[in-house]
Amino acid sequence: MVEEDQGASARDYGFLMFLTLLNVMNFVDRQLLASFANWIVPDLGLTNTQFGLLTGLIFIFFYSVAGVFMGVLADRVNRTRLIAAGLALWSALTALSGMAKGFVSLAIPRLFIGVGESIMTPTAMSLLADRFPSSRLGFASGVYYMGVPIGVAMSLFVVAYLEPVLGWRGCFYALGGLGLVLAAIMFFMKETPRRHEVEAQKRQAVTEAAAIERPSVKEMLAILVAAFKRSPALLMTVLGGVAFHFVLGAATFEQLWFVQERGFDRTEIAELSGWLAFAGGIAGNLFGGAGGDMFLRRTGMGRPMFLFWIMLILTPISLYYRIVEPTSMFFLFGIFIGYFQLGCFYGPTFATVQELVPPQIRGTVVAFYILSLNFFGLGLGVTGGGIFVDWMIAENIPEPYTVTLLVFTALSLIAIPLFYFAGRRFERDREALYRAMA
Repeated sequence: MVEEDQGASARDYGFLMFLTLLNVMNFVDRQLLASFANWIVPDLGLTNTQFGLLTGLIFIFFYSVAGVFMGVLADRVNRTRLIAAGLALWSALTALSGMAKGFVSLAIPRLFIGVGESIMTPTAMSLLADRFPSSRLGFASGVYYMGVPIGVAMSLFVVAYLEPVLGWRGCFYALGGLGLVLAAIMFFMKETPRRHEVEAQKRQAVTEAAAIERPSVKEMLAILVAAFKRSPALLMTVLGGVAFHFVLGAATFEQLWFVQERGFDRTEIAELSGWLAFAGGIAGNLFGGAGGDMFLRRTGMGRPMFLFWIMLILTPISLYYRIVEPTSMFFLFGIFIGYFQLGCFYGPTFATVQELVPPQIRGTVVAFYILSLNFFGLGLGVTGGGIFVDWMIAENIPEPYTVTLLVFTALSLIAIPLFYFAGRRFERDREALYRAMA
């Protein structure tokens, strides 16, 4: 492939940093509700089921479904303008969420925040795939996805440091305003030339006036379906990602677990877990992105095999720390490992799904992958977790949050064999794609 021999410039790395900043804002705004759980749940009188719906199904349904359409748009329209529009929408609605008086008035903006945020990642990943060669795409994806742990950590820092000054409502207003400023900056950034279109122009020796014909929406969806039929590695990577996200959904209740079943002060644990999320998440993203690329180069097996070993080694720690004494150092180490393992996930999997599909549908396939992760993975974890906790409370079962987190961590183990077989098949499926494109 021609793109293998092309490098990335300093401008490309600068653009990557700005997209990462926007992804930080994406996850700060998305995580803010969960981080403020110990304030919002009692203030608005929410049940665990209602809280699970707000952070789960209500948000995720619109986020996931709209994401597919936004991925298709990312393959057809100006991508920097599209990101600017999404950022402006979710930032305005984040500010509006600060005015909520109950479940319904918080649910309505959460619905449409999902629509705005669904634009960000499919469009950003499409841009990065056109700026970075395949050999560095795992690293670029890992850096971009540092927005997840940094965003989670920053949302907890907002709770620890700004809530005493602004109150939880004032924090929503302030973050919404900051997002609108960043949206204005993004609006004036230039679009990145699409690599496959540039290469097509060179091969065909077309004139500047002759445009590359892009596939229709129907054709793009047909290419997507064909990609899944042709590539078992792609299908198993997607299914493994969904399984991995079961426990991430249930982890929405972690702040409530820390306070109600582990005895922490709500402000102190927000600060402590924020710093552990920051350190563990950044380390995990760098290790997952660069380590996945190196693993692929040295072994010839796909990056999902790299994730297989990560999960095999680290998941037992994630299970054990749920039951140790909260005063022990192992408890803090367990929090760190949880965020480290999460960070390792994003670079390898998003690089994998992009390398196993034709470049014309990269935005579409990333959007479909995000739909699968969020609707089936996070959606089942968050919504199912809330219902499960309320049922156990009604049945007087002790430590319902602990039991829920253990159960969903065990369910996520399904990802281990899926990543193993995806890694074994990766090179064969990628070579088949290259032959088909040639």
